[in-house]
Amino acid sequence: MTVALLVLLPVLGSASVLGLRRRPHGVGAAAVGAAVATLAAAMVAAWAEPRLAWRWSDTLELSVAVDGFARVMVVLIPVVAAPVLAYAAATVEEGRTRLLALMLGFVAAMELLVVASDLLTLLLAWELIGAFSWALIGHGWRERSNGAAAAQAFITTRIGDLGLYVAAGTTFAATGGLGYDDLAAVDGARQDALAAGLLLAVAAKSAQLPFSPWLFSAMAGPTPVSALLHSATLVSAGAYLLIRVAPSLEPVGWFLPAVAGLGMATALAGGVSAALQSQAKRVLAASTSAQYGLMFVAVGAGSTAAAGAQLVTHAAFKSLLFLGAGVAIHAAGSGDLGAMRLGRVLPRTAGLSLVGVAALAAIPPLGGAWSKQEIGAAAAHSSVWLLLGVLVAGALSVVYAFRYQVLAFGRGPDNDIGRRVEAQPTTAERWSLGVLAAITVALSVLWLPGSSEVLERVTGGQLYEAPLWELTVTLAVTGTAAAGVFRAWRAHRLDPSAREGRAAVVADWYGLARLSRVAVVEPTLALSRGLARFDDRVVDAGVRGAEQLTRRLSRVVWGRAEWSLDAFVHGLAGAVGLGARGTRTADERSVDGAVRALAALTLKGADASGVADDRVVDGAVEGSAWLVGVGGHASRKLQTGQAHHYYAIVAVGFVVAAAVLLALTS
Repeated sequence: MTVALLVLLPVLGSASVLGLRRRPHGVGAAAVGAAVATLAAAMVAAWAEPRLAWRWSDTLELSVAVDGFARVMVVLIPVVAAPVLAYAAATVEEGRTRLLALMLGFVAAMELLVVASDLLTLLLAWELIGAFSWALIGHGWRERSNGAAAAQAFITTRIGDLGLYVAAGTTFAATGGLGYDDLAAVDGARQDALAAGLLLAVAAKSAQLPFSPWLFSAMAGPTPVSALLHSATLVSAGAYLLIRVAPSLEPVGWFLPAVAGLGMATALAGGVSAALQSQAKRVLAASTSAQYGLMFVAVGAGSTAAAGAQLVTHAAFKSLLFLGAGVAIHAAGSGDLGAMRLGRVLPRTAGLSLVGVAALAAIPPLGGAWSKQEIGAAAAHSSVWLLLGVLVAGALSVVYAFRYQVLAFGRGPDNDIGRRVEAQPTTAERWSLGVLAAITVALSVLWLPGSSEVLERVTGGQLYEAPLWELTVTLAVTGTAAAGVFRAWRAHRLDPSAREGRAAVVADWYGLARLSRVAVVEPTLALSRGLARFDDRVVDAGVRGAEQLTRRLSRVVWGRAEWSLDAFVHGLAGAVGLGARGTRTADERSVDGAVRALAALTLKGADASGVADDRVVDGAVEGSAWLVGVGGHASRKLQTGQAHHYYAIVAVGFVVAAAVLLALTS
């Protein structure tokens, strides 16, 4: 039951938010309360490791379980979602109820995804988070560009989703099951198809090359949506699935090198793109691809534990950075880094943002530095070239992280103080930023002894010991890169303006954004519109023609039937009329005759009764009167005045009465 609560509680929270839509002050509390309740259930589930299964048919079963790395993810999702929801409730005015309800639904779908223990349940959750992300990115649907951006992000990730269908179908065809445990039983060419399908799916969802540009489209959504998508939900779904299934695919010789190569290419390309961006949210979006690229490198190098640690630390500091960027964009009136430098105006927000930037740049003792160190150790264990790539990617992280910080929250001109009052964040915004900053700092416990064993036990993966020289080299690279950024800042050589020429192409993901829009998105939309027209003009035309033909046939048949029915009715009416007239005639001739005969008979009876009354009744009355008179005359004779006469009469009366009684009783 506990595992079901992980999905049901945010769903109920979403319904509560919709129910409170007429009470705007209550929707925020309901949304945050649902996230906190989900967090409580997640902590219990992570401890108890519950399972639940429902058999769909003889061969298909939906199953969920809180085990392995899912124990971490079920807690991480509501931990990040709660402050992000509070921020959304405080800052979004238009469509706030709809936005909060969708975000809670998104959280429920993501919880279902991380507890899924078979590919069928995973596919259901996979589709749900895709649909929710489309609705969230297109939240401001009245602007046409937002709808187009949501469509681009949705279509791009849908291409990768096809790989997950291929993987599920291949697994079922090979083993007759869809459980994660069945993946290891697939062999031969089907195993290659399974690995290729899964790699396609996770690469698209985690914005790896060549799918990375969809993250720029996702920036069309409100800032809280960006914070949620980039941290613990949509983008993390691909890396999470890779961490879960990679050990089963190790027998595929090309799989892990391909994962590492893809991740390294994305980390380097994303780092360069982020360093050239002029928009605050785009810097963070490009850095998301680069950081997830490092997670892919860790998995490819054989350390799912290092990838899991990077996923957790990245979720905390990236959501913090996005919310801080939202405050800066609100204060500056745009997302242009050249129009910010809000350090004097927003000193507290600048300080909290610096915590996230330091974690992104892997500054010890923050948890982000520990996870980067473990990725480097795994890369060194696998290949020297891979280690060099990680060091370069780490240096790029330092560059784009501190460049973002000094451009967005650097010291502005003295006359900028006038924006202080109207630009200050609300209490809810400050609390949201403060909670996420506290979580980022708290993850420094990863540096404590014993944390490696806990992480390995939870993820089921392995960590490699980093040599001292690697840590020294990493710190040297980080310090050099940070010093270069601050020197350029002091020399006013950090150019925040939009790029032109080749730099603009590189900043726009090397032209992949335009290429995907021209080669994939627009043809797909054009095909969709063509199919819609075909449906309207051909399929629906056939249906409409059949409908019209049916109506005409109906009218013809009904006309004939109506003519026949009218004739029948008219005939029936004539017959009824004739019958009525005959009945009336019979009535006049039979009933009236009977009445007249009855009247004559009654008159005859009355006459006879008069005669009988005169002769019988009157005679009986007169006779009775005569007898009473005679009796009265005779009774006077018995009144003699003598007592013995009266005694004799009484005695005779008794005798007569006794005789009568005896006669009645015998």
